[in-house]
Amino acid sequence: MIKTSDFDYELPQELIAQTPLKDRKTSRMMVVHKNTGVLEHLHFYDLPEYLHAGDVLVRNNTRVIPARLFGTKEVTGAHVELLLLRQEEDDIWECLVGNARTVKVGTIVDFGEGLLKAQCVSVGERGIRRMKMLYDGIFTEILDKLGTVPLPPYIREKLDDPERYQTVYAKVEGSAAAPTAGLHFTPEVFRILEEKGVQIVDVTLHVGLGTFRPMDTENVEEHIMHEEVYFMSAEAAETLNKAKAEGRRIIAIGTTSVRTLESVWNRFGSFQECSGETTLFIYPGYTWHTIDCMLTNFHLPKSTLLMMISSFAGQELVFKAYEEAVRERYRFFSFGDCMFITNE
Repeated sequence: MIKTSDFDYELPQELIAQTPLKDRKTSRMMVVHKNTGVLEHLHFYDLPEYLHAGDVLVRNNTRVIPARLFGTKEVTGAHVELLLLRQEEDDIWECLVGNARTVKVGTIVDFGEGLLKAQCVSVGERGIRRMKMLYDGIFTEILDKLGTVPLPPYIREKLDDPERYQTVYAKVEGSAAAPTAGLHFTPEVFRILEEKGVQIVDVTLHVGLGTFRPMDTENVEEHIMHEEVYFMSAEAAETLNKAKAEGRRIIAIGTTSVRTLESVWNRFGSFQECSGETTLFIYPGYTWHTIDCMLTNFHLPKSTLLMMISSFAGQELVFKAYEEAVRERYRFFSFGDCMFITNE
């Protein structure tokens, strides 16, 4: 049995990054050579040295929406917090609800200013509710006015510029959290990579509960991932299939890009134009199909993300790298430093 507790580690609280760096590309980068076990300490702006002409770099172009809403129950005035996770049909959203026990089928929550209400249409487990949005006008404009960007709970500092919790290539709205490995990139870095002959491919996975909900089972195999919506275009599939056929490297920016690539491959045995919902959970023992290298941030103890990179690079090497990162005072989690896992 693979145990969740086997993926725990000690992290001093002061190493949890509370604010983003002024210049995205100046974050530190640990290069992990998974074939030799060698660790290097560099900066993110050094990344182009490790990519070559013909490499395909895959990024998740999802954009975080102002998905956190604060309202009151229409009858009692009790405070209710909603986190929009995924849009379904007819203005119905799957939501994670704070104070969820008070929100039953039929409950109406008012978010103020006469702009937006939400009615509970079904009750799920562990705080999940399906809520029908009641409004006049354009929903995205109302959300921009009433909602806030949902920062992770370990970030307690106020974010002065909400765009710093978006990648510079964020395009397709729909995420409840940012694909944070991409936060280090700048247009200048992409320009350098393209001049080297690196191909850039966009996929979309809207980050939701599947990515950031904590593990609550000791037996890793009993954990069920929440569904997340993904998309792959015909153009992306063609570029990726050609790279595969020619033996060129596919390099993923972040775990959400990885989940998209592996989900599509597991579904078709190749890359295809498609959309779908994935519950893919990657942990040690998983058979990899799609990527050669991965850029990723430093992840929470006992998290599904730490298990994924342990599967990719080897648990022993990953924990050696994390111990080194703590010793070298790297910055951890969403606004922190990064790790490039390479096969060279």
